[in-house]
Amino acid sequence: MKILVGQKASRSMTFTPDHVKTFAELSGDYNPLHFDETFTAKTKFKKLVVQGGLTTGLLHALVAMDMPGPGTVFLSQNWKFTSPVFIGDTITAAAEVISVHETKPVTHLKISVTRQDGETVLQGDAWCYTFSAE
Repeated sequence: MKILVGQKASRSMTFTPDHVKTFAELSGDYNPLHFDETFTAKTKFKKLVVQGGLTTGLLHALVAMDMPGPGTVFLSQNWKFTSPVFIGDTITAAAEVISVHETKPVTHLKISVTRQDGETVLQGDAWCYTFSAE
């Protein structure tokens, strides 16, 4: 599939307590912000927050499976978290191609992640390389 400037893709996911638990088991991130409701009630968040790795993990799935697609890896990422994602939230990761290298399978993407209420929770850009099976 040829990747073109302006091409867009998105992918959504709703995060559950099981996602947070599984990510903690894999990563070791047992921050009380993710598990302790008494602790989070005393913070500005007021409720349990999903690990940032789950939010960015949706971006990894988006570029590897949807666009640019299979064989794609991130070369670099420049993004910032602008709002938390809470357990039970549905987020949508979106990417738009802003440039395509003329001689290499490299794309520059504008990246955003929004929550179901429309608030942006992550924004930035990323460079990707797509390996060919040929």
